[in-house]
Amino acid sequence: MYSSNLTGFVLALVSSAFIGSSFIIKKKGLQRARANGPRASVGGYGYLLQPLWWLGMITMIVGEIANFVAYIYAPAVLVTPLGALSIIVSAVLAHFMLKEKLQRMGMLGCLMCIVGSTVIVLHAPQEKSLTSVQEIWLLAVQPAFLLYTASAMAVTLFLILYCVPRYGQTNILVYIGICSVIGSLTVMSVKAIGIAIKLTLEGANQLVYYQTWIFLMVAVSCIITQLNYLNMALDTFNTAVVSPIYYALFTSFTILASAIMFKVSIH
Repeated sequence: MYSSNLTGFVLALVSSAFIGSSFIIKKKGLQRARANGPRASVGGYGYLLQPLWWLGMITMIVGEIANFVAYIYAPAVLVTPLGALSIIVSAVLAHFMLKEKLQRMGMLGCLMCIVGSTVIVLHAPQEKSLTSVQEIWLLAVQPAFLLYTASAMAVTLFLILYCVPRYGQTNILVYIGICSVIGSLTVMSVKAIGIAIKLTLEGANQLVYYQTWIFLMVAVSCIITQLNYLNMALDTFNTAVVSPIYYALFTSFTILASAIMFKVSIH
């Protein structure tokens, strides 16, 4: 178990470095697209024609793959907080490449995120070993997690339908809130898919179960939603502000979802 957690730890660190860099590269792509058409924050998709934005996407995909594999080897409550490193990477790169100044309170906030993440990692509880996707499915359909999922979807719909048209351009919590709440469901789905792949490679084919494909569809839908609203947030607000707030909210909701689904205790 110790070796497994160490593997997940290293992969999570690599993931954070790539993801932190991707924020900056995508922001540069969005800035170039903004000069040639409608901004992403108002529904423009000109950034899809920008090679720099796609480079940022590739960087993020590499980071997410490393993150994906990390979830196979280590608990979500250990992997997710390590995303704090991405804050430092994006803040430093934003300072030099985007000329976005990080004030003292911002530096303090980054420091607090790292300290909090360290505490969480040091006290991360062990998740019980899972032997099949069907076992994960039973955890996902327990009343407590179904209530969390329904609440997350309700909050997301409220933010998208009511808050985005009215406050999206002025309140950073709207876009980031959508990404974070949906992100917690993404992590749970990715965790399930990762375990399914690991078990399949070990000889216990999990692709024959419909639950595996449901988890895959949920993950893809959530990831597309996250990317859309994260682009809007990056196009509207400073990266040095988006990254820490996204990290803090995303981590909080993921730990909550993990505690409910896997019935771990957070002390």
